[in-house]
Amino acid sequence: MPHTAALTAPGAPFEVVRAENGSPMYADGPRTLREFVETTWAYGERPFLVGDDGAHLLTYGDFFAAATALANLFADTYGLRPGDRAAVLMGDRPEWQSAFWATQLAGLVAVPLDVAWSGDELGRVLDHCAPRLLLVDGERLPLVAGWAERERARVLVLGPGLPADLPAPDRYAAPPDIEIRAESDATIVYGSPAEPLRGAVATQLAQAGAAMDARFRAAADALDRGELPGLGPAPVLPLPRPFSGPAALHAVYGAMAAGGALVVDGPGEPAASSRATPAMESRRSAETGELWLRGQSLPYAYWRDERATAEAFTPDGWFRTG
Repeated sequence: MPHTAALTAPGAPFEVVRAENGSPMYADGPRTLREFVETTWAYGERPFLVGDDGAHLLTYGDFFAAATALANLFADTYGLRPGDRAAVLMGDRPEWQSAFWATQLAGLVAVPLDVAWSGDELGRVLDHCAPRLLLVDGERLPLVAGWAERERARVLVLGPGLPADLPAPDRYAAPPDIEIRAESDATIVYGSPAEPLRGAVATQLAQAGAAMDARFRAAADALDRGELPGLGPAPVLPLPRPFSGPAALHAVYGAMAAGGALVVDGPGEPAASSRATPAMESRRSAETGELWLRGQSLPYAYWRDERATAEAFTPDGWFRTG
């Protein structure tokens, strides 16, 4: 608690204020995932993804250059604009990370899809969110090629050894010159392909809040160890599978926040942190005892489902967990 108070005091890096609806949010920090990921450019040759044998799979510089090249392709060649949806259906390979973060550099709404879903299940989800772009690997292409052709969605196949008409990554190239707003949608996440479909929509500000949560935990953990935040060695963390899951995305936030590395092929999962974050609060419903949550990093709606949204989210920002 003393460390939390020091980190969240007025003027401190993790000061918390209240949004218009009363929900807690960080007073400072990135307001979009693009703001957050752009800071990783400075990490240059630090390892970003490594194998379980310690071999570098991707440095931060290579990662950012690849994501930037893709983002410019989306904007300049494909004509995609902020708010367009892009589905990511790939195995747990380095290209997944470049593809996802390219969507954020281009202001697109990323829809991570689970590779365990069948072709029919994927079709239902794609019908629901109607992406203009599918980012897939060769193994999953047959599952969605028919849908893409029928709906005239563009498909980009990524992966080692596969032909792709991509510009060469340039370490000094800038991402697309576009405006991405904090209130814009960043991700749509489906927990299941079963009916009724529920795609949880999170804004850029919400995902940036999840990144700030990771920074806060890292800073508080360092203080617990008697260290000054940011002065210790960069962390090396296992990356959960699948990459499309929220646990993996949050692990990436944690590594990026400290310039750390993620082990792609290692067994096990990161230890779940039970540390509460300052931009999240909870309460129990007086009527039912149901747990309610409110905070910056939560989704705010279910995609194109006003009834489900009204049932799960209150006007003053509380999410009924069920």
